[in-house]
Amino acid sequence: MLTAQATPSHSTQDPPDTPLRPRRRSWSQALRRDWQLYSLAVLPLLFFLIFRYLPMLGNVIAFRRYEPGGDLFGEYWVGLRYFRMFLADPTFWQVFTNTAVIGALTLLFCFPLPIVLALLLNEVRTRWLKGFVQTVSYLPHFLSIVVIAGMIMQTVSIDGVINQGLHAIGREPVAFIQEPGWFRTIYVSSEVWQTVGWGTILYLAALTTIDSDLYDQAMVDGASRWRQTWHVTLPGIRPTMITLLILNIGTFLAVGFEKILLLYNPLTYVTADVVSTYLYRVGIVSGSFSYATAIGLFESLIGLALVLGANTLSRRVAGTSLW
Repeated sequence: MLTAQATPSHSTQDPPDTPLRPRRRSWSQALRRDWQLYSLAVLPLLFFLIFRYLPMLGNVIAFRRYEPGGDLFGEYWVGLRYFRMFLADPTFWQVFTNTAVIGALTLLFCFPLPIVLALLLNEVRTRWLKGFVQTVSYLPHFLSIVVIAGMIMQTVSIDGVINQGLHAIGREPVAFIQEPGWFRTIYVSSEVWQTVGWGTILYLAALTTIDSDLYDQAMVDGASRWRQTWHVTLPGIRPTMITLLILNIGTFLAVGFEKILLLYNPLTYVTADVVSTYLYRVGIVSGSFSYATAIGLFESLIGLALVLGANTLSRRVAGTSLW
């Protein structure tokens, strides 16, 4: 006689093991637990608050008439008067053109050369030689702008090293520092000498994150060193390249104020005067604070537009962006 086999009831079955998610701590709990770590961020936050964000309130004087010794936020409202003034000023557009040209030349040379130097150093197998080249290329970054300007002035002066070399080959000395046509060459070449070595640090760090198996596979496929660099190394450091490119484009118009102020003179204003030095003469020397603030706000808006545009273009073309 057949008997029905009893089947276990679902109520007596053990529930399947499910991983328990760790309960997320609230912000206050995390602060109480790691307050020592969070306290390290207090001073940087205060710095940015006091010296970066609070001064932004002063941009209101670009739309108000400001007189030294009067109301901190201006005496009365003038609207877009100062914007119309500098947009109709031929001197401003000459200064803006100089800034764009010097910024473009600096970006053209100072952005790709650290990548090239990092790739060359990555191929050096002699440890002491690689360390020596890195140290020598880093040193100019740690020199003061005043020291660098003094070295440049001594090098390109009438009795400097360059003119002594020209005299040795029978050429007449050239007053480089007084010639408007030579200023951009002097500035960009000094920027390359000062910043290229320091700029390789991030790229050398990015090169260490590339999987060595990719190079082995490329060698098995018969790729040369140039092909390995093109198809493995450069794609591996592409996110770093794009991030630094976007940041450099954001400071496209923020050409070095201190170095230009130390190197230029009235004879070279035609090619050397940039927005930052023009703001210094108009705002600080002449006392036209509202006019200078309007120009600075206009420059900041252009920088913001360049950053947003570069980030959007990078995301659509390369698939990588800063945010």
